[in-house]
Amino acid sequence: MRTALEGKNIVLGVTGSIAAYKALDAASKLTQAGALVDVILTASAEKFITRLSFQSITHRQVYTDLFDSSSDLAIHHVALAERADLIAIYPATANTLAKLAHGIADDTLSTTVLASRAPLLVAPAMDGYMYNNPATQANINLLEQRDIHIIGPSSGHLASGLTGTGRLVEPTALIEEIKVILGRQGDLTHLSIVVSAGGTQEPIDPVRVITNHSSGKMGYAIAEAARDRGAKVTLVTASKGIPDPAVHTVTKVTTVNEMRNAVLAACEDANVVIMAAAISDYTPVTVATQKIKKDTESDRMSIEVRKTNDFFLEIPPQVLRVGFAAESEHLVTNAAEKLERKGMALIVANDITAADSGFNVDTNRVTFVDKTGMSEELPLLTKYEVGHKILDKVQSLLHDSG
Repeated sequence: MRTALEGKNIVLGVTGSIAAYKALDAASKLTQAGALVDVILTASAEKFITRLSFQSITHRQVYTDLFDSSSDLAIHHVALAERADLIAIYPATANTLAKLAHGIADDTLSTTVLASRAPLLVAPAMDGYMYNNPATQANINLLEQRDIHIIGPSSGHLASGLTGTGRLVEPTALIEEIKVILGRQGDLTHLSIVVSAGGTQEPIDPVRVITNHSSGKMGYAIAEAARDRGAKVTLVTASKGIPDPAVHTVTKVTTVNEMRNAVLAACEDANVVIMAAAISDYTPVTVATQKIKKDTESDRMSIEVRKTNDFFLEIPPQVLRVGFAAESEHLVTNAAEKLERKGMALIVANDITAADSGFNVDTNRVTFVDKTGMSEELPLLTKYEVGHKILDKVQSLLHDSG
């Protein structure tokens, strides 16, 4: 599976915080994603967690002693610094922030940071009073002025028993931010891409809606793939219950009209729009202001509906338009007709009757149909992999158009 972290050298610095246990999960997730994770433990971090734990997860040497003669790297802080694609310090204590801000190099982690030209991502974790102390805030400001990436901290229950700001962000948030930073070296950094996701909802009354089975997973996967290749991504989503990806902008919508307004606004400065959302085809003519009560004397109820406005052709013509066709029969024929009618450059068609493809699953089996009439059937792939295939096709179409 293609991932943004495959083969990347990540140096994970762990410092002396009670939250250090979360770094184990981060190291595991990074390793599973194909990254080569070199862990550096400070002396205080070893009071909370052992090097053996990290070695067991990463299957690589863990570094602690700046002068360890048995290390496989003669001067390992320099070697780690040179091969790192990114250094993440997770968690970073107030003491570590002070060292970084003032260029102190007295252990393996701080010397590695000073010797490296790789991006540095720092995730603070400490007591709320320590975090809000003017000295700590001044150190954070210094780091930000040097374009060092700071993530968190979040608010919540702290080890002190108090509630406040100082809680370490979760490993998933750290990894999402790593992908964002590494993506800036990708092949789509010159593009601004709008992606729609999810199934819209048209209200019948304050309780009931007309909607569909779309989960939004495909749109989210496309947004993440584009993000991981450096594009500026705007995600317009009607999805519920899916964590927002770390992209440039996430706009939440519910109805077709809200989707229209958000997509058209985002397309004003976009190069590409990929409409993966399942747009409601009909909306009630009249929306009840109060909940419609069950008629105990009748077994039926009728709702008059009208077609929703199709705003696809309102998208500026200079924006390359990619659409989706969820079909239950005549896949390529119906997709080709839709592509022609809506002036798309590419349509992605999938058979919703297949159990391993379509709604509410993590895989998809799609067929590309482009404006030349050519069709290409892809094998079963993860939706993230399908996202990359779409983006590869988008690059080709943009190149062909000059």
